[in-house]
Amino acid sequence: MRSHAPWLLITSLLDPPPSQPNTPLFPCMRSLAAGSSTLSTEQTAAGKAMAALPIPARELFINGCWVAPVKGKYLDVVCPATEAVVGRIPAGTREDIGAAVAAAVAAHKKGAWAKATGTQRAVVLRAIAHKVRDNKTALANYETQDMGKPIDEAEWDMDDVAGCFDYYADLAEKLDARQYSAIDVGMEEFSVKVRREPLGVVGLITPWNYPLLMATWKVAPALAAGNCCVLKPSELASVTCLELAGLAADAGLPAGVLNVVTGLGADAGAPLSSHLALAKVAFTGSTATGQRVAQAAIANLRPATMELGGKSSLIIFDDAELDKAVEWVMFGAFWTNGQICSSTSRILIHERVADAFYAKLKERAQSISIGDPLQTGCRMGPIVSASQYERVRGYVQIGLDEGATLLTGGRRPPCCPHGYYLEPTVFVDVAPHMRLWKEEIFGPVLSVCTFASEQQALALANDSEYGLGGAVISADAERCRRVAEGLECGIVWVNCSQPCFCQAPWGGVKSSGFGRELGEWGLENFLSVKQVTAYVSDKPWDWYSPQSKL
Repeated sequence: MRSHAPWLLITSLLDPPPSQPNTPLFPCMRSLAAGSSTLSTEQTAAGKAMAALPIPARELFINGCWVAPVKGKYLDVVCPATEAVVGRIPAGTREDIGAAVAAAVAAHKKGAWAKATGTQRAVVLRAIAHKVRDNKTALANYETQDMGKPIDEAEWDMDDVAGCFDYYADLAEKLDARQYSAIDVGMEEFSVKVRREPLGVVGLITPWNYPLLMATWKVAPALAAGNCCVLKPSELASVTCLELAGLAADAGLPAGVLNVVTGLGADAGAPLSSHLALAKVAFTGSTATGQRVAQAAIANLRPATMELGGKSSLIIFDDAELDKAVEWVMFGAFWTNGQICSSTSRILIHERVADAFYAKLKERAQSISIGDPLQTGCRMGPIVSASQYERVRGYVQIGLDEGATLLTGGRRPPCCPHGYYLEPTVFVDVAPHMRLWKEEIFGPVLSVCTFASEQQALALANDSEYGLGGAVISADAERCRRVAEGLECGIVWVNCSQPCFCQAPWGGVKSSGFGRELGEWGLENFLSVKQVTAYVSDKPWDWYSPQSKL
């Protein structure tokens, strides 16, 4: 749904050795070895079950090569649908981050990428998009195994990854025409122009809920601007980010321009965010971690972009068509198994239509197809990890303890005896003081509260430390405009929830972060603006002569 195209609702032994990054990345398309754990497809949505492809055995990607981590340690890749170990990733540390940053610094100084024209960079970006499309099936398969999102969603994400690279290729080309753009300063003696240059080496730290797409939101504009990058993906979902490194090399990206170091946040993310050689840090993740990353960047006087947590509200007025409203409520709360920073997980429903809304919502929530995320038609897979699963289940208990009414869900689905599964969960009669209402859960848990007036609805929606997204559903266009202007957030959806386009700005206010990604704003955040002023008059400046008239 992170779409560039028109928005639609809709460990292999044959892997190349580390010294050969330009060989085909997906030579082996076979099912997992006999004895591996798989989900039964019974009791899930009707559809074709895809075989789980072997997770490639990759090392760190530094200076155009696959490199083993200095300390020789690795992390298991656990499939959240089966709880089986399906692969491993390198556990990079400070030493590996240092090597990756050094490679990026050397590549930047060499200048092959930084000094290339936007048009030249666009050729490589489009080649990366082409590689992603060619390998869409495998990439989606890996991502579904790695973090549990349904395969239909993962394939959609891969389309958006390719679209995002294409979009920033277009913007890279347009940069050429914008170089040395003139500014009228009102003095004909001076020519003032603006040049846009890459920042240098940038550190990119990305989350697990959209592993490759969120990385692309940073990598694509950073590369389009001419920067060299060190990408540190979440240790919970790094597989496709490692694959991106190889694809980019195959597409012609010079060595050292994109380096990928996987590992734990404390071991790899922290030393990256505090590295003095970085010109910028861009982070997507929790607010708590974001505060530490921002503090490290600011201590080095480096700019940072922070896309952090959220607790977004969707306001439904009594003139809304409830069937359509329920569809968007479901999409806004349960897409990606409810694990979205912008999730509209707080529903404000007008008290006059609350009972009818509850009945429709309960019916639709109970009809969601849950099961093997590799099966087409599945609409909800598992939560990403055991620790996150227990955290979300803990919030279900908190809701019950606080006195909210459990409308539906809250249990492990009967069709899924293994894996980190939770039924779509809806609480009603949620009061504004409850933790369910205030705290980001990051799972398929929806909280519903009623309101009586537009003013009350806005007050309840804005009573939050977060300010990422918000939504309103009403047949009254003027009311929708008022609410959109009144919501304290960076993104507002009207009569929908969650559509996102790479051409439009993305980011929040308050504890949801600062700065904007995507669109032209995303590119500008990776550019340095240089003023070039020339004295063009034939007359002497003559400030110090006795006859000066200045």
